[in-house]
Amino acid sequence: MATVRLTQLDGALPNLALMKLAHWHRAKGDDVTLTRRIERDLFEPAFDVVYGSAIFGFSQDRLMRFRRQWPDAIVGGSGTPFVHTVEDLIGGEYEHHDYADYPDVDYSIGFTQRGCRLACKFCVVPKKEGKPRSVNTIAEIWRGKPHPKKLHLLDNDFFGNPDCRARIAEIREGKFRVCMSQGINVRLIDEEAAASLATIQYRDTKFQERRLYTAWDNIGDESVFFRGVDMLEAAGVPPKHLMAYMLCGYDKAETWDRIWRRFHRMTERGIAPYPMVFDKARKDLVAFQRWVVTGLYRIVPWNEYERETKSLESTAAFARAVEHASL
Repeated sequence: MATVRLTQLDGALPNLALMKLAHWHRAKGDDVTLTRRIERDLFEPAFDVVYGSAIFGFSQDRLMRFRRQWPDAIVGGSGTPFVHTVEDLIGGEYEHHDYADYPDVDYSIGFTQRGCRLACKFCVVPKKEGKPRSVNTIAEIWRGKPHPKKLHLLDNDFFGNPDCRARIAEIREGKFRVCMSQGINVRLIDEEAAASLATIQYRDTKFQERRLYTAWDNIGDESVFFRGVDMLEAAGVPPKHLMAYMLCGYDKAETWDRIWRRFHRMTERGIAPYPMVFDKARKDLVAFQRWVVTGLYRIVPWNEYERETKSLESTAAFARAVEHASL
């Protein structure tokens, strides 16, 4: 029996890769520990195998700290430069997941498809997963009774799935509540897809509010983005049900005027914007993200929030300097 350490370096959701590894190792009789800690705990054993998984590019600092602490660890995930997958490690397709390390999770999580039909420069999915392909039915993702009929789908592009019609039918006929937090690509949506979304119980990440997620990353996609929004609205999905991720700080030619145009165009239609900051060193964009995500944009003007944020940062910097000088 081997002792195994699974380390989730980022992400609020259960890590499917680590859940697969947990199931695979426990099926062999191995002793498995899943943790979010980077540093070794005083009472941890000497593990036979250590894994680390990061899904976000901005987790590089945590990833580097982890690798210094565990130099022999096997590391992977979309937030790392490594292209190997869990399937590479365990020798083939493997869709069994162990939920034991996430006792508070009552929904079922998984992918109906992998890969992507697009090739966005900032995204690693096409490089790591290739062309879109169907991988699971809804029945294969749901854990079954007595678990609730709640699904959190991680598909990067649900309608890129060659079998998306069948998956929609399974969701609708099974009366599942489904969260598609990775987003629906409204730029490529058609009337059939829009109509199908109106027939299912789409929900937010807490499975409470009616919510569909999408993205508007490029100012040049304005007309095609709102063409999709209009199509959804005509089918019965109102803009107020939409949350749109808006990538900020990736395009070197991006200006604040462009950012504000995207922001105001969406809020005017009732769409909830969600800024995604590419470069966390951009403190102005990080502050903008916080202002939007917390909902403060509805009650506090940006110039006031920005001024207060800078004042607090200056005060904190001064306090750190004083503390350092007194050492």
